[in-house]
Amino acid sequence: MASEGVKERAHRPFLSMIMSYAASGGSLVIGSAAQLLTFAILARWLGVHEFSVFVAITAVANIAVHLCGLGAMECLVRRVARDRSMYARMLGHNILLTAVSGVILVLLGAAVLPFFFTLSPDPATNVAVITLMLITNIVFVRIIVLAEQIFLAHSNFASANKVVVGFAVARTIAAALACIAFGAATVASWAVWQFICHVLVAVGCWRAVKVLGRPTYGIVREELPLGLYFSIPFILRAVRQNADLLVLSLVATAEVMSSYSVARRMLESSYLSVEALNRLIYPGSAKATATGLHHAFERVRKVLIAATSISIAAAVAVFVLAPVLPYLFGKDYVSLVSFVRILCWVVVPLAMWTVAMEALGASGHHPARASVMGLGSVLGAALTAWATWHAPPTGTFVSFYVIEIAMVLVSWTVFLRFVRNDREQAAGGASLATRMAHEA
Repeated sequence: MASEGVKERAHRPFLSMIMSYAASGGSLVIGSAAQLLTFAILARWLGVHEFSVFVAITAVANIAVHLCGLGAMECLVRRVARDRSMYARMLGHNILLTAVSGVILVLLGAAVLPFFFTLSPDPATNVAVITLMLITNIVFVRIIVLAEQIFLAHSNFASANKVVVGFAVARTIAAALACIAFGAATVASWAVWQFICHVLVAVGCWRAVKVLGRPTYGIVREELPLGLYFSIPFILRAVRQNADLLVLSLVATAEVMSSYSVARRMLESSYLSVEALNRLIYPGSAKATATGLHHAFERVRKVLIAATSISIAAAVAVFVLAPVLPYLFGKDYVSLVSFVRILCWVVVPLAMWTVAMEALGASGHHPARASVMGLGSVLGAALTAWATWHAPPTGTFVSFYVIEIAMVLVSWTVFLRFVRNDREQAAGGASLATRMAHEA
């Protein structure tokens, strides 16, 4: 009986981890499904021209949102996961950086984008609508995501999952009300609905996190360079992720471009199962690596096995379900099934290298992480653009696999080097302490 009790207690952490992963993965899948439905509603009701403008402005905002806050959210998760007493300082640090950088980004976008996009024939209205979209998709998105990260830092995964699902469902409801119920057919009219939706969600999020404590305002100076190192790779990655779409739109037919865009969205959705694992593991990895990356080596190895297994299962599922997609998107997407089946396996090397990069981030090795991801994004964008220009879309697919496999090799080489260095430093420190003890 005693041994059974010991076994039961030993299995509890594992079962808890499985349940947390299921909840985390489920929330991301539900969120992704809701985003896809929102995407479909807007595409149908706004029409081709209006929807293309909406996507273009949103793409710009998606790049800018990684600059907003200057990477301070990762610092909050890492520092608070290790020491809860840091929460007030890191929250104040985040609020100040988000406010300052958000205002600068919105003003810059409002000054530049009206020269490229026309949402209203009246110049003043055009600037106002674009500004409203930038505030919504940069500042308010950052505030809502910050609430999710605050809960993750406190290992409150249930509340973090509620933020993800609630935000996605709220946008779907807003799109349905705006387009289906009230007949919104322009980006200008949708921008107002989108703004109201984001304000309501942001207010709800901040009411939820208030119970965790008030912020202490001030800049944590040592975290500024680490935050920049963390955010820059995501900006460069966003550029890389849009290079293929930009070049393909110039050299391929509308059908190829549309089918490829949907295939890319399916790839991103299939990666959510791995992302759910990474977001669950990150706070614990931050604790485990507090005294050296080598202490978490076995943990990271297990995460690699799990992430690879999950990504293979996700790729197989997408491959099998691909023939269903034309029924959802329409028979005009002739190339959709073949494109999805070609691209779905990219998620496997993608999952493998992100495990190494997440471990480096959790351990605070942001310069190395930024170098690998940044250089990979720059070279990847150039290779993708060149391959797409010369052999669309085959070159695009080939470039994807070349880039992701190369990232696996480089990422794990860098990770293992840091593990070896930490081990050597720890061994050197231990031998020095032993020698001093003998001398004493």
